[in-house]
Amino acid sequence: MDLSVFSALESEVRSYIRSFPVVFDTARGSKIWDEEGREYIDFFCGAGTVNYGHNNPAFKQPIIDFLTADKLQHALDMATGAKKRFIETFRDVILAPRGLDYKLQFTGPTGANAVEAALKIARQVTGRSTILTFTHAFHGVSLGALAVTGNDKFRAAAGIDLPGAVFHPYDGFHGPEVDTVAMLRALLDDSGSGLELPAAVIVETVQGEGGVNVASYAWLQALEALCREKGMLLIVDDIQIGVGRSGDFFSFEAAGISPDVVTLSKSLSGYGFPMSLVLLKPELDVWKPGAHSGTFRGNNVAFVGATAALETYWADTAFPASVAHRAELLRNGLEAVAARYPGEFTVRGRGLLQGLVGADSSLAGAISREAFGRGLIIETSGPFNEVLKVMPTIVGDDETLLAGIDIISAATDAVMAAR
Repeated sequence: MDLSVFSALESEVRSYIRSFPVVFDTARGSKIWDEEGREYIDFFCGAGTVNYGHNNPAFKQPIIDFLTADKLQHALDMATGAKKRFIETFRDVILAPRGLDYKLQFTGPTGANAVEAALKIARQVTGRSTILTFTHAFHGVSLGALAVTGNDKFRAAAGIDLPGAVFHPYDGFHGPEVDTVAMLRALLDDSGSGLELPAAVIVETVQGEGGVNVASYAWLQALEALCREKGMLLIVDDIQIGVGRSGDFFSFEAAGISPDVVTLSKSLSGYGFPMSLVLLKPELDVWKPGAHSGTFRGNNVAFVGATAALETYWADTAFPASVAHRAELLRNGLEAVAARYPGEFTVRGRGLLQGLVGADSSLAGAISREAFGRGLIIETSGPFNEVLKVMPTIVGDDETLLAGIDIISAATDAVMAAR
């Protein structure tokens, strides 16, 4: 398969093409085909952008109808019918049943831009500048989002200092016996600690890029309580683990917490179109008109796909149970792989974001390469790429899901046999 045009003309910054060196062509549901017709099961899902599968037919026809009707495509942040219907549907299907009261801010189309907006509003509301973030966090690669991201590869690419953030150990960073929220409380209570009161705390309930690290519900509840006590805003970055991947629409629902600000993107549009959203409690909406601007704040075709996703899946109260079923199949399959190699692998994750963690940091990458050769697209994560990051679609048939798990199992056996 000829990839020479990419190496000749595309920037060296290209990344995933190096892991999956084929020319992809068509996709449907949980499967992708390359230009030579070879089939792959997708356990990557565009880094969580196509949770509902590729070219989902429930979304395709409304999008086609919208495009062929000469509806307004580009509108900045002006009112359109597509936006109105999305807002109303999001209110009725997502917010109201959960008792959530948020204003909706449509930012630029990337998750990083939603994070930028969340950090800016926290600083405006509190009058303080520092944002507290966590070890192994990933929030984007624009400068503000990058300042609260831990990965040194991404940080080094900035080429400048990244001020305005302070890092603190995430849940489990020092082992299960160390309560890092209690550590944070001690620092904030001690006037000699050197830690000034932050404007906000930004957190992922599950750190995907950081290695599928899972915060316990008790830890999240304690963090929320500390934020309330100290007057810090709590920002939950739900860009990857949200929109159903945890099993609920929001990943924080099961913990029973109520963030001040929530960032959403990736699978929000349903079909893979760029779309991002900041949810903020009404009293925090102190923006001046146009103070966080952007040419592509109103992706109307994305609104159509997003509305169809909400109506198709989230209006059905039984839908989370189907996600939980798929998550159980996935977790059981990975646990079975780990059980064959005691001491070599552990499994961690929530819902349909799971990680097979190798004691030897080279194992995950080797398994990913072997799995791709066997027809499975799957990536790695963690500071040393030590985690096989498993992200299948949240909808689909059991047969394809189990076939993908079988490829992971066979690829792991092949890698371990070759050691």
